[in-house]
Amino acid sequence: MGRHGAHVLESGAAQTFGGPACSRTFRLLNDFQRGFPLVSRPFAALADECGLREDEVLDALRAWQASGVVSRVGAVFAPRRIGASALAALAAPAERLEEIAARVSAIAEVNHNYQREHAYNLWFVVTAASPGRLREIVDGIERDTGCAVIVLPLEEEFHIDLGFDLAGAARTANACATSSAQAISAAACALPELERGLMRALQEGLPLRSQPFDVLGRKAGLREAMVIEMIERWLADGIVKRFGIVVRHHELGFRANAMCVWDVPDEEVGRLGRLLAAEPAVTLCYRRRRALPGWRYNLFCMIHGRSRDAVRMARDDMARRHGLDLWMHEVLFSCRRFKQQGACYLTDSDK
Repeated sequence: MGRHGAHVLESGAAQTFGGPACSRTFRLLNDFQRGFPLVSRPFAALADECGLREDEVLDALRAWQASGVVSRVGAVFAPRRIGASALAALAAPAERLEEIAARVSAIAEVNHNYQREHAYNLWFVVTAASPGRLREIVDGIERDTGCAVIVLPLEEEFHIDLGFDLAGAARTANACATSSAQAISAAACALPELERGLMRALQEGLPLRSQPFDVLGRKAGLREAMVIEMIERWLADGIVKRFGIVVRHHELGFRANAMCVWDVPDEEVGRLGRLLAAEPAVTLCYRRRRALPGWRYNLFCMIHGRSRDAVRMARDDMARRHGLDLWMHEVLFSCRRFKQQGACYLTDSDK
């Protein structure tokens, strides 16, 4: 279950979530954002858990995916454990914003691309097979757009697990498990070729078929049992942070979000990051490298909410209680989403 406390409006829920039995399909969406059954017929197992038939589960997931409520069913890979990734931004002239955003979104390895309220008005996440490939992507954007790109690699994670508790339940120990401030080793692991093949097949999510791991295995040249075993090992090793239904916050009613940043002394980042990670309103929290002189901030958190006022109120309350606004700070609300999909570390050219 996602940690983010929020309530789905009960009236009209059937129209929002679809499905033949709203309360049971709602449970499917809410409870299996993690803890997805790694068995030969997982959708039949979900059906048994929720009091549905396997075909009803598959129909509901297909409908949610078609409407955009669900991005995919599958793995959320941990940043810095494989390949290379970074948050990046540029200042696009207003009259060229859509053109430049389209150029950035066309890159397979760009998974999120948002306009935010700031001089740096286009923010995107790049994942790539290697640091060299990431640099090639950034260099290509700068060359083609004429805009300098700031690159902000993750240095320490405090909470990265964008699940949403649609029922507004209290946070669970499982949901907080990613709040550890212990930094992951900077050296990403090198996956063997067999695992790279499975990762490449899995990036777009599980096929919504009765035996999805068998379908993945045939794409990757592996037996079904080996596919399941590899995913279990990735979860145990922390290469995959969670495996389950990945929802899109905007389509679920979380229409306001802000990236809140502070320029705090380096020796204070760990303490303050842990405090923010424990806040129910915070969906993401991490330390990133500064990009001086243009970007001086090193502590980041994301807050998602149903309204701009709610997000601002939550942010200001946390900042007051923890004394954060003693330091330089900014709040960057997103105003347009150009792209949102799962991370694509490996493309066909990486075979």
